[in-house]
Amino acid sequence: MSSHRHSKKRRYMAWAAAGAAVVAGAGIAAQTSMAATTWPAQRTFTGRAFDTCAAPSLSAMKAWNTGFYGAAAVYVGGKNRGCSQPNLTASWVKSVSAAGWKLIPLYVGAQPSCQTGSSPEKLTASTAASLGATDGADAVAKASALGMKAGSPVYLDMEAYDTTDTACNNAVLTYVRAFDKALHAKTYRTGFYGFTSSSAKAIATATDKTDLPGNLWYALWDKTNTTTTDWPWGSTQFTPHSRAHQYMVNSKETRGGYTITVDRDAWDAPVAITG
Repeated sequence: MSSHRHSKKRRYMAWAAAGAAVVAGAGIAAQTSMAATTWPAQRTFTGRAFDTCAAPSLSAMKAWNTGFYGAAAVYVGGKNRGCSQPNLTASWVKSVSAAGWKLIPLYVGAQPSCQTGSSPEKLTASTAASLGATDGADAVAKASALGMKAGSPVYLDMEAYDTTDTACNNAVLTYVRAFDKALHAKTYRTGFYGFTSSSAKAIATATDKTDLPGNLWYALWDKTNTTTTDWPWGSTQFTPHSRAHQYMVNSKETRGGYTITVDRDAWDAPVAITG
């Protein structure tokens, strides 16, 4: 996701500053507010996925449907989304899904005030809860409008920040919990994209797991296509089928005559329910 959220330079600066279909219940153990809800069966994809700034054209997606990748992440919304999405429509979602692609909804929400750089939407201790609720509701609305049905996950994108700043970290967790509760209210699963050195670590190591995401997509650019051998936290966390790993970034690849710069992901987690 090199330039997708903010800019390539912005992402690497932030990272350096921070220290460089299955059973319905899978991946939701930490989501206590979901307990009384009847959930659609989770749609799981296990294999290699890619993410890129703007959703490729339908022609490109068909050309790239070679079997190397089976899923693609798409930026469904968020004020901090880095690219316009002229191709990302309900019709596009329907067509690429019919072609066999699995889709991964990603939402670039508010970023913490202690994060390096600037973002159009920043959260603070006083605004975290309200922003989280508003952004969560917007994420559901955006995903639903694209034909991603209840039971789908939405992965909240949180870039690297200084997790040693306790007040800032607490505000992030407040925001994430409010975002997740808004998703739960509409029967959407929760996911989180972040860095093993900071934002993902904050989720994985939080003592209170209430309303924290049930699926974790961790950025660790070790070029290793796995969700297990380099998993840095407890082996029982985010299982089963609740992990994804962004293992390579800025890979310029050509398939079927279409060249796209993508990030590679090892995927064993929920994907959107479409069709």
